[in-house]
Amino acid sequence: MTAWLTLVGIGEDGYVGLGEAARKALAEAQCIVGAARQLALLPADLPGQHELWPSPFSVAPVLARRGTPVCVLASGDPLFYGVGASLARQLPAEEMRVFSFPSSVSLAAARLGWPLQEVTVLSLVARPLAALQAQVFPGARLLVLSNDGESPAAVAELLRERGFGPSRITVLEHLGGNQERRIDGLASDWALPRVADLNLLAIDCVAVADARLLPLTPGLPDDAYQHDGQLTKRDVRAITLARLAPQPGELLWDVGAGCGSIGIEWMRVHPRCRALAIEVDAGRQAHIQHNRDALGVPGLQLIAGRAPEALAGLAAPDAIFIGGGVTIPGVLEQCWASLKPGGRLVANAVTLQSEAALVAWREQVGGELTRISVAQAQPLGGFDTWRSALPITLLEVRKP
Repeated sequence: MTAWLTLVGIGEDGYVGLGEAARKALAEAQCIVGAARQLALLPADLPGQHELWPSPFSVAPVLARRGTPVCVLASGDPLFYGVGASLARQLPAEEMRVFSFPSSVSLAAARLGWPLQEVTVLSLVARPLAALQAQVFPGARLLVLSNDGESPAAVAELLRERGFGPSRITVLEHLGGNQERRIDGLASDWALPRVADLNLLAIDCVAVADARLLPLTPGLPDDAYQHDGQLTKRDVRAITLARLAPQPGELLWDVGAGCGSIGIEWMRVHPRCRALAIEVDAGRQAHIQHNRDALGVPGLQLIAGRAPEALAGLAAPDAIFIGGGVTIPGVLEQCWASLKPGGRLVANAVTLQSEAALVAWREQVGGELTRISVAQAQPLGGFDTWRSALPITLLEVRKP
């Protein structure tokens, strides 16, 4: 099939800013789809039918016209956090033409003099604000696509709570248009409750001296988590994540998740890492929900239920961590059956019974057993001595 769909990136300067090829595509289209603001930028004499995106948003109306000339309007670059990305997942490249306009990110970098390769870009459009938590570091420069006019105030509050009040914030409204406006300030004294809905937020992250900094490496401090004691401790967590060996785009099952620490740190390794946390206890489910937002991975999916029953129908994982429940009949078997070929399974045991279950399981599937013992120096009278935590038996096995 030849190209029938044309994606036209349009800026705030509207139709006059489009190239000749984009204008020709609009003139020949039987249907032009876009947001009301974008459609209003077009001249009234274009013959194609104008159609608004449905609410809730769906690309189905466009796909239903497959084979007929259709133009889709997008802000800036259609394939950069735009509708073009959604359509490209549904259609082969041969069926689409794309006419890009400079994205708001490119325009913002030009206004600020920020080299784009040194900037982190993220979107809050229909996405949780908590996703910002994983990107806030001293010296980081962030370009944030705002969800609406209240986003800058919400971001400023988040920065203050994290100890990044001195961070410099720049709001850029209506980039590239005759209403373009720049607002500068600090997170610590940001007072504007609302700006224009069409805005991009630039953040130059600066931390106070005692700010709580969260490293990218596995093994966050134990007190970074809300928990009821059901927590894989810091040193064991770092060893466990090293054995799980996350790769971008991979899916982890965190079975018997407790407070969700393994799944959370798996997802913090790379933005494309995904995780499911399976937990039956309602109190621990609440801890997981709190921790995933506080630590910047709101996309972690909570599965409320008990393994192995709760595992039925879930997407096949690339790796599995079993932190509790290895003695429950069927858990190890169901996890092993669901694991993708070449996937990794890591299970930790503390009790003699759970250790015996791992030893017996190893006889069936192979793998490597490791004993982990951690001791910390603590006071004893006027002296110090070593206090050992409960030893952990770790089974690591890769599925053929």
